[in-house]
Amino acid sequence: MCKRIFRWNFALAALLLCAAAADRSHAAGPNILLILADDVGCETLGCYGGSSYETPQIDKLAADGLRFTHCFAMPVCHPTRVTLLSGKYPFRLNNPGWGSYPKDEEQNTIAHAMKEAGYATAVAGKWQLTLLKRDPEHPHRMGFDQYSLFGWHEGARYHDPLIWQNGEIRDDTQGKYGPDLYVDFLIDFIRDNRERPWLALYSMALWHEVTGDLKDELGLRENTVVIFTTDNGTAGRSKLRAIGNKNKFEYEKVVSKRGDELLPGGKGSLTDLGTNVPLIIRWPAQIKRADVTDTLVDMSDFFPTCVELASKTPPAGLDGHGFAPLLTGEAFDEREFAYAQHRGKFWVRNQRFKLYDDGRLFDLVDDPREKKPIPADKQSPAAAAARKALSSAIDGLDVAK
Repeated sequence: MCKRIFRWNFALAALLLCAAAADRSHAAGPNILLILADDVGCETLGCYGGSSYETPQIDKLAADGLRFTHCFAMPVCHPTRVTLLSGKYPFRLNNPGWGSYPKDEEQNTIAHAMKEAGYATAVAGKWQLTLLKRDPEHPHRMGFDQYSLFGWHEGARYHDPLIWQNGEIRDDTQGKYGPDLYVDFLIDFIRDNRERPWLALYSMALWHEVTGDLKDELGLRENTVVIFTTDNGTAGRSKLRAIGNKNKFEYEKVVSKRGDELLPGGKGSLTDLGTNVPLIIRWPAQIKRADVTDTLVDMSDFFPTCVELASKTPPAGLDGHGFAPLLTGEAFDEREFAYAQHRGKFWVRNQRFKLYDDGRLFDLVDDPREKKPIPADKQSPAAAAARKALSSAIDGLDVAK
């Protein structure tokens, strides 16, 4: 993969450090910086065993926090974003078409819930839920006080980007780099709201290199929860160069090394390479040492978790299971299965077994690449018990394809 995709912009380090080093005793809950990277699978990160790319800042985040091994997203970006914002699986919302979000659900988002809890809210980077030129107030209606987002399908997102900011197109982006501007916007938002709790969603357009030599500024690190995750697995191919003048490109396959394996990008696939995504959480006030958990998490869980962190009760009707007690060392009822869907197919799974809607059952410990489904008449007691439990989960979901 082209190395530039796996470099963090140095300004992201400033964003992380801007949320840095003292408690704010009057806040109802911690600040929350939710970073959603684009097209990044676990196999690309050093802290998950990857060795093809240098990822020192993410590795440091894991060294300071809690790393999850069983976090799952949808295999492509739009349904992941719908699930994260709504706390509901896409089929609950009649599977919104690409670049859309149901109008009758706009008031029921994670951002609105956090505003009701007294939080300031902002989003920057990738939106993909509408064409902003047709509906520039959409992020505001979805609950974000402020936004700075590139014009999806309207213009560039990186160099000389077309950026919509709070309802208007910015006129100062010539000669500038989009990811720098998205991060600068969030830093300004954090600075302006340092006296109250805030939720900042950085929906990244790209990874870029960061440096660790910037000094802490705002004194918010201790009571800021930094959540890093991604929207789906790594892309299977990457643009290498343009061919001629007809918008054609030469591509290279994306293959990453983890341990002794060379793993292709799995975006768009319901296998683990497409759906098992990184999740790292740093919260110095509560997480005192590096740790690893196999707790099941899927994209619907971030909504109720953030609400719980704000000391509020999540709204009824969510698919998500809040896991805030895990971060504070308290007991809680973990979710029994995770869910993902794509193009009319879906699965439910626990840490070891995965059951597809067509009845195929896989043991992900013995068969991580899903080469051989377990025959129903030749399954172990453990597999039989998993099939029964996961079949019951499917029945309970009542999935509408």
